[in-house]
Amino acid sequence: MPRPRSAAASPADDGPVVFTADFASLAQWVAGRSSAYPDGGPVNPGDNKLDYLVEDPSYSRGGVFRATRNPDGAGTWNAGLLTTEGSAEAFMVRTGDVLEARVRLPAQVGAWPAIWTWRDGGQEVDVFEYHPDNPDLLELTNHVNGGQTYFRDSRIAPGAWLDLRVRFGARSVTWWVNGVRAFRDHAGVGRDWQAYLIVNLSVCAGRFHPQPPPDVTELSFEVSALRVYRR
Repeated sequence: MPRPRSAAASPADDGPVVFTADFASLAQWVAGRSSAYPDGGPVNPGDNKLDYLVEDPSYSRGGVFRATRNPDGAGTWNAGLLTTEGSAEAFMVRTGDVLEARVRLPAQVGAWPAIWTWRDGGQEVDVFEYHPDNPDLLELTNHVNGGQTYFRDSRIAPGAWLDLRVRFGARSVTWWVNGVRAFRDHAGVGRDWQAYLIVNLSVCAGRFHPQPPPDVTELSFEVSALRVYRR
């Protein structure tokens, strides 16, 4: 599968690259906390998550987002999360931006990977969410003004590599998967929208999707590239 385009290959209507993710960068990303979690974390059981967010760089800083079962019997999982919120650069995506990412989906049931946006208790657009118990399905959602689809494709599968592309339009958010337009929501984010980026691996608590099997002790998914273009 092709990797996301370089700046030189970006069409004129996308504009130049304004953000290239370096997950190891302390200036770009904050690890292990987010205002999307109550009190910034580390847990969020109300959202059906077993996450216990950690700053440990081995859980996120290499682009492989991991979760490991805690041995204390409490049922939580140490989990990796990175966000641009609170970082020195404090990068935010804006109306009209195009985000491209290349991801490898997790293989184990119970894993819940996502790339999404967040600011001030909302402004959420999900670039993607995935659950391996629905092996050929991506969840694509605009929580700002409403709009969602369950996109199915035979190339979506546990362990598969996918190329994702989202345009955050004022009147419509549009998603592409592996170069194919998957969904256009005709809702958009409005003219003045902006939000921070979040990349993380959550662990399902069982209400909507099953928990990891008892013999599974580690989950992971990978983001090998993430860029944002701006006109």
